[in-house]
Amino acid sequence: MTKIDIISGFLGAGKTTFIKKMLKEAFQGEQVVLIENEFGEIGIDGGFLKEAGIEIREMNSGCICCSLVGDFGVSLKEVVDTYHPDRILIEPSGVGKLSDVIKAVQDVQSEIDVELNSFTTVVDATKCRLYKNNFGEFFSNQVEYAGAIILSRTDKAKPEKVEESYEILRELNKKAPIITTPIARLSGEKLLKVMEDSKSLEEELLDEMACPACGGHHEHDHTCGCGGHHEHGEGCGCGGHHEHGEGCGCEGHHEHDHHHGHDHHHEHGHHHEHEHGHHHADEVFTSWGRETVNVYNRDEIDHILGTLESDKSLGVVLRAKGMVAGDGEWIYFDMVPEEYEVRSGGPEYTGRICVIGSDLNEVKLAELFGVE
Repeated sequence: MTKIDIISGFLGAGKTTFIKKMLKEAFQGEQVVLIENEFGEIGIDGGFLKEAGIEIREMNSGCICCSLVGDFGVSLKEVVDTYHPDRILIEPSGVGKLSDVIKAVQDVQSEIDVELNSFTTVVDATKCRLYKNNFGEFFSNQVEYAGAIILSRTDKAKPEKVEESYEILRELNKKAPIITTPIARLSGEKLLKVMEDSKSLEEELLDEMACPACGGHHEHDHTCGCGGHHEHGEGCGCGGHHEHGEGCGCEGHHEHDHHHGHDHHHEHGHHHEHEHGHHHADEVFTSWGRETVNVYNRDEIDHILGTLESDKSLGVVLRAKGMVAGDGEWIYFDMVPEEYEVRSGGPEYTGRICVIGSDLNEVKLAELFGVE
């Protein structure tokens, strides 16, 4: 099965830089074919890629999304039959509609042994508003249908320009991860993971809080399948003893039925109910989260976490987690009641914050983190 990854974006957005990085860091050892389509023009980057041993089929007779699907299917089949690649990268014309390219691939998947693996759009942070205004439908389509968005040149754009561009992109696409960290600071492996299957921080936290077969974490006030009832830090009827966030030694099964959206920049207040033998008021909780390009220092994070613990007007905070840009480092934090950890970590694709609890005051939380 050949994987197909579509890399879209306007001319000059940084697609070629991104493709070079992925070829070197993420696709090493794979047979890769790049299908370029420069809307009738000669593929200007063909020389570099040929020197790197990458075979190119330049479809310069017309844009993929403007060609007949049958013609596209014949060309794709020829590439697969000739090169038997592990992966095909399709770099459509900057003025093409991403939705048309996706459909063209989907229409031939049943006839050719290929699968659509990812579809990513690269957007220049310094030109986002300009392109939206001048190329409305084409620009919006590339953003709306993207599975992941790379905001390029964030290291050269002013912070307020990056924030403005982020807001434009998030308004057009509520769910896709938006990579705001300069790609030079991220590994190709990390970028590929975000492109293929990126979980929201909220989803990651909920997975951590789940405890199937008592092998996971027990959060505030759960009833365990062994019949014992444990308050925070109390012993279980099976004889085991769990501190906050530790697993239980019994054989009971705990399931969480949670409903959550991928976008935690706009959608807040998802309710998550635990399915246990007993239901308690504090078993219904909400989550608040944001993505942010803000830069923090450790003192600010310490102050924020201390305030989450002490300021009851913020609500009852059961868990807070995040990774944010710092001055020359990335700062990771993790908090449970009466305990938190702050440490350095590797660059994330963008700053992410999530707070889970009950009766959360979202306005005050936004003010505390400076993301209102």
